[in-house]
Amino acid sequence: MEWRDTGILLGVRRHGETSAILEVFTEAHGRHAGVLRGATSRKAAPMLQPGAELDLAWRARLEDHIGTYAAELRRSRAGQAMADPLALSGLNAVCALLAFVLPDREPHLGLYRATTLLLDTLGTTPDWPFYYLRWEVMLLDETGYGLDLSACAVTGATEGLRYVSPRTGRAVTVEGAGDWADRLLPLPPALHGEGNRGDDEVLRALGTTGHFLGHHLAPSLGDRPLPPARALFLDRLAKRAAAAAAADPGPGGSR
Repeated sequence: MEWRDTGILLGVRRHGETSAILEVFTEAHGRHAGVLRGATSRKAAPMLQPGAELDLAWRARLEDHIGTYAAELRRSRAGQAMADPLALSGLNAVCALLAFVLPDREPHLGLYRATTLLLDTLGTTPDWPFYYLRWEVMLLDETGYGLDLSACAVTGATEGLRYVSPRTGRAVTVEGAGDWADRLLPLPPALHGEGNRGDDEVLRALGTTGHFLGHHLAPSLGDRPLPPARALFLDRLAKRAAAAAAADPGPGGSR
């Protein structure tokens, strides 16, 4: 059994004295593991950083075997992310979530392309966390826990949507929420892909996507907690928002 593909490195685990098991999100073969011989060499070190884009050749005697990789570095993202702690934490959150939620060897071509675009955007523009938010929304869609924000679950209205049901993931208007408003999740415009892309609003929206990741998707995978890398990213984003607010305490202070 053999194939060639391009993939994003999600993680590396030591295997024996000189080898490692690479977990890679590939374009055509999904999340796929394989053994890389000589992984501890100086030559291999530059490509064994999370987020690196690799050219891969996988080979195994049988399809269900873990197999071995031959890998060449196509693009490293380590230098781009290392210069910005927030971008680095975003990169680690993306890789950790993909490793956490994706089924083994199941292709997700649209998500792969969106992930590539997001990783290339990290740290290149101040509002890149907005694109990370849109990526989490897509991740929920791809794994069967997508939000339905098209119309109010109670009234059917398509305007004035302000909340999300924590149980169903459907949008709700102020009128539809009634006395239950304090039990619903916020639906900031950023969650629609609209409105203010500032850190504060993105954080509010990530609180909503985080609910479905942590309380719906994670339990379906054996009730494991979400990877700590996501919480670290949110913590650093909150600190940037607080710093911006302190520097500009007027209206709209944390752009």
